[in-house]
Amino acid sequence: MRVVIQKVNQASVTVADQTIGQIDHGLVILLGITHNDTEADADYLAKKIVHLRIFEDEASKMNQSLLDVDGSVLSISQFTLYSDTRKGRRPSFIEAARPEQADCLYRYFNQQIESFGVKVETGEFGAMMDVSLTNQGPVTIVIDSNQR
Repeated sequence: MRVVIQKVNQASVTVADQTIGQIDHGLVILLGITHNDTEADADYLAKKIVHLRIFEDEASKMNQSLLDVDGSVLSISQFTLYSDTRKGRRPSFIEAARPEQADCLYRYFNQQIESFGVKVETGEFGAMMDVSLTNQGPVTIVIDSNQR
């Protein structure tokens, strides 16, 4: 599993001009799933993300986690994180998991984040979505569960 995490002041996701998820202070998580990912990958990333100290403390140092600041998560499934652009000009998505597997792991990942007491809003799996956010910092971090 691969995630792109952005620390945000606010974020929302719309499908067909309808807002289906929105948060204030917290993280936008773009989640990519590949064929050999398992629930263990989701467990690892969920725990890593909620404890990642990327929010500022009173001394303006990145020293607080999502849990410390009572932040929320907007989680978006994004198969394009496993694109392969080495050949030609059109990306290949052969490394992305099939929708049946990816949807199941996406839902499991979100449940794991929620199990820490974090509010999770989501996009709609497989839909064309518009994601709007105000990146704070900016802080953007990439984590791959295969690179532990």
